[in-house]
Amino acid sequence: MKYDFNRVIDRRNTRSYKWDQSEKLFGDKDIMPLWVADMDFESPPAVKQALLHRVEEGIYGYSVPSDSYKEAIVDWYRRRHDWQISPGWITDSPGIVTSLSFSVELFTSPGDEVIIQSPVYYPFYDVIRMNDRKVALNPLLLRGGRYEMDYAQLEGLMQGGAKLLLLCSPHNPGGRVWEREELLQLGELCLRYGVTVISDEIHCDLALPGHRHIPFASLSEELSAITVTTLAATKTFNLPGLQTSYLVASNPELRVKFERKLKTLSLHMASFLAPEAVQAAYNEGEEWLDALLLHIDGNVNYAIDVLTRELPQVEVMRPQGTYLLWVDCTRLKLDSEGLKRLMYKEARVAFNEGSVFGTEGQGFLRINLACPRSILAEALERFTRAAAPYAMN
Repeated sequence: MKYDFNRVIDRRNTRSYKWDQSEKLFGDKDIMPLWVADMDFESPPAVKQALLHRVEEGIYGYSVPSDSYKEAIVDWYRRRHDWQISPGWITDSPGIVTSLSFSVELFTSPGDEVIIQSPVYYPFYDVIRMNDRKVALNPLLLRGGRYEMDYAQLEGLMQGGAKLLLLCSPHNPGGRVWEREELLQLGELCLRYGVTVISDEIHCDLALPGHRHIPFASLSEELSAITVTTLAATKTFNLPGLQTSYLVASNPELRVKFERKLKTLSLHMASFLAPEAVQAAYNEGEEWLDALLLHIDGNVNYAIDVLTRELPQVEVMRPQGTYLLWVDCTRLKLDSEGLKRLMYKEARVAFNEGSVFGTEGQGFLRINLACPRSILAEALERFTRAAAPYAMN
């Protein structure tokens, strides 16, 4: 195989957020960490070469953005997502969560309600509450083994005055890749009630075989005008340590507010290394990504098979996108602390405990599948063995 995603790479003692905090966070340095969403794979070879070439310049001065960087982004979305964007719509940001937080600050006032669709990536709650806004929950409906939007309840929140929606697309932790009809129905409500949409689409390139991500802003010019899309190459190509992202906004009024905020905080300067990595990934990493998606899909099938066979008391939500597996463990009859004890002390694995994604996630676990098959197999064997006594109760 040209790309060996089953090669085990020892990431310990590399200042890894995922691998070097096990003892501090979970009380055991030998815990297997399948929690935080980064991958245990090397990035595409072209990324490594681009970074080495840049480092070899030897002078690490202030940098300016290049036209080729934005052209690589534009070409990527045209090729992979059939989305025509203009280079002028693109603004760099230090990170997705930074963009979400700025959005709440810029497009609402203290005390305003901001809509999120729970369970959802836990910083969504933080950026609302820490900006002195109120969380307006639009809980997703669990139907037929997948999450769906509750449009009636959502409309009630909009009628009540909420004017900002943080959309997670594809959905984290549930792995839903929203379909065109679902997004159009959502968009119709947003247009009717004057709601601005901040669409977190960081997992957009990780739609699994048989599914296709549709950028919310690509649906129509009208929806593009009310949308800020937050994006990054970091999840796709395993670059989160470079701390780089960007937003796409066709509406100059929305975009200028962001750019002014970034300049106010002196966050507007170009990174010295990140643009080279992103450009190389988008221009030369497509074959690598296609191989990665096959590996992730294989890990999905493997994990579902193991859990269904060895621990049938849990229910697994098959992801349509992302490399995250959302597992309903409520039949084990453990509260949040009980699930943590089962993971950290008894199974010696670290998955994400579900209540951090909202009360709707209570009793669930999120498993990061972006690892070699042998690591996944060992983690699942530890977990199913330790969970077996609870399944018998």
